Amino acid sequence: MRTLLVYGDSNTYGASPIQADGTSFRYGPEIRWPMRLARALHPDWRVIDEGLPGRTTVHDNPFTGAHKNGLSVLPAILESHAPMDAVAVMLGTNDLKARLNLPANEIAEGLKRILLRIRAGACGPDGTQPKLLIIAPAPISEVPPHDEILAGGAEKSRRLAPLFESLAGEMGAAFFDAGSVAAASGVDGVHLSEEAHIALADALLPVIRALAD
Repeated sequence: MRTLLVYGDSNTYGASPIQADGTSFRYGPEIRWPMRLARALHPDWRVIDEGLPGRTTVHDNPFTGAHKNGLSVLPAILESHAPMDAVAVMLGTNDLKARLNLPANEIAEGLKRILLRIRAGACGPDGTQPKLLIIAPAPISEVPPHDEILAGGAEKSRRLAPLFESLAGEMGAAFFDAGSVAAASGVDGVHLSEEAHIALADALLPVIRALAD
């Protein structure tokens, strides 16, 4: 049985769209795309779901904690789950927040640092490097009352997929554009609907299987 680590943010965790009153919930395992993928891939693959709401590529969050920095916590996660045959990374959405004021190419640079750390960790079987899959997140939209937090982020989010695809070529990683099959909910402009989770899981199934070749 091969092992796949899925490393992401709230759209990997399975957070529902945030309602106008601020409420949200976590989808059940029958909806979340990593868990749907796990059921479809079984018994050939074991899928480790490592999604955290608010996770960035390489940036601390002064309000919710430094543990939201995807690079700083990554070494412990890699060590605790090693060995793994493949790592899929879907990050970048939280890097779009206005307080970070990052251009799209710097978000891609943050993702590159994540990938380099995975490679340096030698966390594959027998100390090898695991195969890498970059998943570009679905573009966002700026929907009230969250539009100030994400001001300017929608346009930058549409630039991430080509930048991430170029990075995949540079790093010798596989690539998939989540926006090709799923869209952020119109409720909050960021989080995936149930239908989007299902569509993403179905589309990724052959992509993950191809990693075994």
